[in-house]
Amino acid sequence: MRRAVELAGRSLGHTAPNPVVGCVILDASGAVAGEGRHLRAGGPHAEVHALTAAGAAARGGTAVVTLEPCNHTGRTGPCAQALIEAGIARVVYAVADPSAAAAGGAATLRAAGVDVEGGVLAAEAEAVNVAWLTAMRKGRPYVRWKYGATLDGRVAAADGTSRWITSPESRADVHRLRAEADAVVVGSGTLIADDPHLAVRGIEGATQPLRVVVDTRARIAPTAPVLDGTAPTLVAVGKDADTAHLPGVDIVRLPYARGGTGLDIAALLAELHDRGTRSVLLEGGPTLAGAFVAAGAVDSVVAYLAPALLGAGPNALADAGIPTLARALRLDVTDVVRLGPDLRVTAVPTVTQES
Repeated sequence: MRRAVELAGRSLGHTAPNPVVGCVILDASGAVAGEGRHLRAGGPHAEVHALTAAGAAARGGTAVVTLEPCNHTGRTGPCAQALIEAGIARVVYAVADPSAAAAGGAATLRAAGVDVEGGVLAAEAEAVNVAWLTAMRKGRPYVRWKYGATLDGRVAAADGTSRWITSPESRADVHRLRAEADAVVVGSGTLIADDPHLAVRGIEGATQPLRVVVDTRARIAPTAPVLDGTAPTLVAVGKDADTAHLPGVDIVRLPYARGGTGLDIAALLAELHDRGTRSVLLEGGPTLAGAFVAAGAVDSVVAYLAPALLGAGPNALADAGIPTLARALRLDVTDVVRLGPDLRVTAVPTVTQES
């Protein structure tokens, strides 16, 4: 199963709107006969790749798969049926499929006389597929908020300069996060201040994520690097914004946040979910990050902390609707890694958010 999880992780950023899945086929003696992973939506699922690699050796063997084999016909056939037809005698899976359309594979397998066991290394398989699982359970994309800051929490100096707070090693790691995401989101403030490109660089074979600009008043210039065509871009604007200067740009009009001046974050995430986005890397500045936190829409935080002090300038997080310490969003630190001179700290909310 651990090998299947490793295989699944290789497909991060390539399979939306589908999950990442890995599968290992053992022959009747318990030796590895074949393995596979889901490569892209519309292509064969992990089980089919593994069965093809195993050939006749699959008969009487065991399929070890990170997600319960699917039970529906979409662009490909049901994996549960493929396993039955291949003569698999036993199926071991890690995580039950939470989607209404594809669930039930385990029951189909058992009805056909296949021995089925679930829950093996479930935590590890859940971690590698957390974006898709979150999207299925919450009906919105999984959101990872990334930021770079000094040790005193500043994301820019008092004069607005912010390049570069963190090291080349940290910036390279951000491209890994982008490559694993289906969409990268920034706000108009970051766009105007930094003029980012937001595409993945330095990672061979990466699928470029959708670049999303949250630009309530459509202040983006048609010459902005984010509109250069090297990766798809969506500009989210207010319902009455003037977009005449953006011909040919993919634009979505969204309602305004209740009681605020920005856009409704839940509506933005619903739009992205409808477009097949299952994982979002939030790279926006303090204001947009605060709006996501206030909406209960941050599932993990990745902070790149540079050993520097500024003492003034914007903080990493602006108003997030948290008026008192008792209501602070508490986090569990899950990982701390040194990248060059910096620290990368990964944390998740201690309480599951409901949005």
